[in-house]
Amino acid sequence: MLADPAWRPDSRAQLLWGTELVLSWLLPVIGFAVWVVLDDGRRGLQAVVGTVLVILIVATVAVIPMWRYSVHRWEITDEAVYTRVGWLTQESRVAPISRVQTVDIERGPLDRAFGLATVTVTTASSAGAVPIAGLDLPVAEDAVARLTRIAALHRGDAT
Repeated sequence: MLADPAWRPDSRAQLLWGTELVLSWLLPVIGFAVWVVLDDGRRGLQAVVGTVLVILIVATVAVIPMWRYSVHRWEITDEAVYTRVGWLTQESRVAPISRVQTVDIERGPLDRAFGLATVTVTTASSAGAVPIAGLDLPVAEDAVARLTRIAALHRGDAT
């Protein structure tokens, strides 16, 4: 059995994920508001739909970021990069250092607003890159530097 990676994302990742969820609900909320303004003959149905919409928004924004935070883990050792991600479905990945091809830091506008970053480890694997999301920027920079040092010691061709 695979041991759990040791480190969690930064606690601000919960705020980032919550903000992303709020933004994802904007279009449905705008659509609902337009319906309410343009169709005043279905107030009962609109009340039901509005109530369901509010319940779904509150539930997803309140639960999913905490749940993701409780699951997400990462660790870098001299042998491999370990991650566990997900909330409904969970995925554990192990990327051997000898398979590492590139290591990148990604920071979108929301990441920058919260002082966070995602480290993406690209490997010679059909499973794709291994992202480590929600890291404090200095932690992400240290992780990239460490991975670069470790990978330099394993001068394989990463194929």
